[in-house]
Amino acid sequence: MSSSPITPSATGRFEERDGTAYVVFERRFAAPLEDVWAAVTEPARLARWIGTWAGDPASGEVGFWMTAESPDAPRESILIDECRAPSRLVMRSARPDDSSEQWTWQIDLAEADGVTTLTFAQEMVDVTLAESVGPGWDYYLDRMVAAETGGDLDAIDFDDYYPVLAAHYRAGLT
Repeated sequence: MSSSPITPSATGRFEERDGTAYVVFERRFAAPLEDVWAAVTEPARLARWIGTWAGDPASGEVGFWMTAESPDAPRESILIDECRAPSRLVMRSARPDDSSEQWTWQIDLAEADGVTTLTFAQEMVDVTLAESVGPGWDYYLDRMVAAETGGDLDAIDFDDYYPVLAAHYRAGLT
């Protein structure tokens, strides 16, 4: 994968998928599809930029720890609705504001001319959540780019993303 400088900016856009609002992000990697798939699915690769998981994905559920925020992050249950390696992964988990509700994440990968495009989408129907979740995914996906390109993850500071980028995501749902 190639390296490029990271300048915090709001890259998410809103779109409707099957009648539900999603915030959608894209990142491009000069790497084969299978390599980018590994970066979002293999625990050791995932741990470099966001967290790790354990369990048997074939069971439809794994435990996830968002260790980038804290080394002793609480376990979250991630339900796997669709896994078509190496191009599509659809998951659900409890929403942080209401554990009785779930939200969905969709990861799609496509490769053309040696470049793999990662499209990440998260169900997002709440303006208050969008204000923090949008900047959060810009932050984590920039960390992914840095992890996969040999960049300096310590140079990526969440304070550069939030609250600076919140207005973009608030405006997208209002």
